[in-house]
Amino acid sequence: MAEILDLPRNEHGIATVIEALAGQFGARLATSAALREQHGHTTTWLRTQAPDAVVFVQSTEEVQHVVRLCARHHVPVIPFGAGSSLEGHVNASAGGICIDFSQMNRILRVSAEDMDVVIEPGVTRKALNTHLRDTGLFFPVDPGADATLGGMAATGASGTNAVRYGTMKENILGLKAVLPSGEIVKTAARARKSSAGYDLTHLMIGSEGTLGLITELTLRLRGIPAAISAATCSFPSVEAACECVIATVQYGLPVARIELLDKLMVEAVNRYSKLSLPETPLLLLEFHGSETGVAEDAESFGEIAADFGGTGFAATTVEEERNQLWQARHDAYWAGLALRPGAKGISTDICVPVSRLAEAVTKAQTRAAELGMIAPVVGHVGDGNFHVLMLIDTDSPAEVEMAEGFVAWLNDMAIAMEGTCTGEHGIGQGKAAYLIRELGPEAMEVMATIKRGIDPQNIFNPGKMGLPNYG
Repeated sequence: MAEILDLPRNEHGIATVIEALAGQFGARLATSAALREQHGHTTTWLRTQAPDAVVFVQSTEEVQHVVRLCARHHVPVIPFGAGSSLEGHVNASAGGICIDFSQMNRILRVSAEDMDVVIEPGVTRKALNTHLRDTGLFFPVDPGADATLGGMAATGASGTNAVRYGTMKENILGLKAVLPSGEIVKTAARARKSSAGYDLTHLMIGSEGTLGLITELTLRLRGIPAAISAATCSFPSVEAACECVIATVQYGLPVARIELLDKLMVEAVNRYSKLSLPETPLLLLEFHGSETGVAEDAESFGEIAADFGGTGFAATTVEEERNQLWQARHDAYWAGLALRPGAKGISTDICVPVSRLAEAVTKAQTRAAELGMIAPVVGHVGDGNFHVLMLIDTDSPAEVEMAEGFVAWLNDMAIAMEGTCTGEHGIGQGKAAYLIRELGPEAMEVMATIKRGIDPQNIFNPGKMGLPNYG
């Protein structure tokens, strides 16, 4: 198993805090082993480090109360949204109290005229878009999983729509957070731009709960397109598909989504979702705009694809057909697991400059084949981001070691290409060793200085992001 540290525990402080919280929260404080394990659960090979208790909060004031109590007794605090993170973000390295935000799930205000919405962090992506449907607006960031928007902000999530609409960083106007001191900070007003002071909003986005606990978000909304067209096109090789992506981006074609499935993943999706796609590397795209515009965009892409050996190009504006294709993409993880029944799927991601995309994906496939590892590839390739799903027996030390070695090699390759070891999964525990290689010791020291300044006791999600342990 990958080595992660158990940090020193404050047993007396933890016991004192749990006793106080039990009297205040009653049934909303849980200490059962099963629930604690669930809130330390990781979807990677990292072993679970469960918190000592889970408290289900319902307001900013309750979060503030829990944090102040924990700060008084030097007890760690770990935020929890939906638990869909992939790099050990929710593990309790030093024990402590997990704050579950699932009951803070109110949509506080929709401002259709200003195209923004104010929500609590436990609202999920799907729930928000269902609520917005009658307004003609939607929130575009789609990581696949129905994650909470607070968790998506904390990890700097993105997804299939990022090539057109950007990541969480581009779609959050401001937020409210509880600091380790228990104070509440508001990072921005609702204006679409500002040059007032430090950019505290973006400091919190992607900080993985190490600087503040997000209790309110103001999100930028977009208009639901008048027409949407989904398209598929098959290619003779992954390299040809990636070269087509590069050409499409350079051409300036306004694709909303452009996803790659390699041959192995297409085979898996066909079986799992009962489709009949040609079992060669596939690009799955979506165009947003007017009926005329999406038709013209799809036609232009078909011409570009033909130059790279693309075949079987087909586009549809029929909602049921579009939804079937995208549901198949979102089910790719489960489809991939079926390629090796009984194995665990370990998903890792990197992001490289689009010009290096074809080289990076091809090298990743070659390396996996040399290791004899079943590892289908999918990716949000319009911005150079792709995922490798390794299917391994986690009870086999040899296979775990092989997978860890592959991830290390993949991360180093991305960094050498002036890319990143994580396009959207975040650092957490799993990629902590690579952040210093990517950013350098000077940047890490700046991050550590910020962390010490805001969280002098190191009680907010300690042991994450490669930050030093202290306090």
